[in-house]
Amino acid sequence: MGLFEPATGKKRGTQPSPLAERMRPQTLEEFVGQDHLVGAGKPLRVQIESDELTSLIFWGPPGSGKTTLARLIAGLTASEFIPFSAVLSGIKEIKQVMAGAERARHAGRRTIVFIDELHRFNKAQQDAFLPHVEQGNIILIGATTENPSFEVIAPLLSRAKVYVLQALTTEQLVGLLQRALADDKRGLGGLKVELDDKLLGEIGVYANGDARVAYNTLEAAALGTKPERGKRRVTRELVENVMQRRLLLYDKAGEEHYNLISALHKSVRNSDPDAALYWLGRMLEAGEDPLYIARRLMRMASEDIGLADPRALTVTVDAMQAVHFVGMPEGNLALAQAAVYLALAPKSNALYVGYGKVREDVARTVAEPVPLHLRNPVSGLMRELDYGKGYEYAHEQEHKTTSMPCLPESLRNRRYYRPTEEGYEQELKKRLEQIGQWKKEKK
Repeated sequence: MGLFEPATGKKRGTQPSPLAERMRPQTLEEFVGQDHLVGAGKPLRVQIESDELTSLIFWGPPGSGKTTLARLIAGLTASEFIPFSAVLSGIKEIKQVMAGAERARHAGRRTIVFIDELHRFNKAQQDAFLPHVEQGNIILIGATTENPSFEVIAPLLSRAKVYVLQALTTEQLVGLLQRALADDKRGLGGLKVELDDKLLGEIGVYANGDARVAYNTLEAAALGTKPERGKRRVTRELVENVMQRRLLLYDKAGEEHYNLISALHKSVRNSDPDAALYWLGRMLEAGEDPLYIARRLMRMASEDIGLADPRALTVTVDAMQAVHFVGMPEGNLALAQAAVYLALAPKSNALYVGYGKVREDVARTVAEPVPLHLRNPVSGLMRELDYGKGYEYAHEQEHKTTSMPCLPESLRNRRYYRPTEEGYEQELKKRLEQIGQWKKEKK
């Protein structure tokens, strides 16, 4: 197997390429998603159209179009496209290609070196590219699913522009599948495949933002269907067999998405761990983004538990990190642990209510200047203007508090946070009452 792969995508032999490969966009107009990068007038689009390329790093989830976009850039800028594999390429191969790229540059030809899964290249391999990026022998385009800040060496990262790609939406995936079904040349149009849009939508949900998974699922279902009267009617049962799982009624962009997360939230709020586990499982098994669930659990920890159990937020953050580092399906237990913990934790919405009152006051009252005694007098002029005058340093006072007011004049006596008798807020309520008594004594 050769080291180089032509950008034209020519095929060898008679075995057809997978549908995902055949349906790769050939123009920017065919490219779906990432409008924030390649939409009209967006920076990357302008850079491509003006043929003023610099080294790039595409960071995004699998199947979001990183490789496709790199190939498009090479084709639109008439550049030689050389892909590298972290598994198959060592320092020796890198040096050979770099020498060829240097000769090509002197001959007036441009070389784009594409590194898929850049995060898998070790430091020495990444270092080998660095001088050639600096000298302009190559334009490097790296693709990674991991945070480049942690996985790419700093010198290389500083010489490349990082663009963040987003997972494709279910609607975008359905559009891609519909295009594949209609395309007679590259797609499945010649097979006369029939399946309803609802089933396409469920394939889109299952793919979880990954176009390659969506294409592979559709192709396997189409090829696994026997033709009848010249047509292939794909059934729900067949799609379930391809996925090796039962399709659940779920639409990540529709009403059922909100119904299920609402059921999970209300079950946690109602201290029902069994229901919380069930609705969590319904979402995860239907293909919901686990990080979305983690974010919502964090919200529940602050909205419905708050300081009644300060550990609740920590538990949900830990669950999110576990999902990020361990991945799925192993990470589902971390989310389950967090959901049950939240359901059993003491409940208080005191923080939620208090912050709501702050928002109301911010919206309805004049934005008063910060009181002078709370401002830092960082210059002589500020001191002349009484910045910091009257400020009392709490650490120099008994009980580490003063009677100095810290709210604006019009809101001087407002109380926003009112702790309840639930959980740890019992202690906070006592502490708040004690602080209030100390302040009265100082007055």
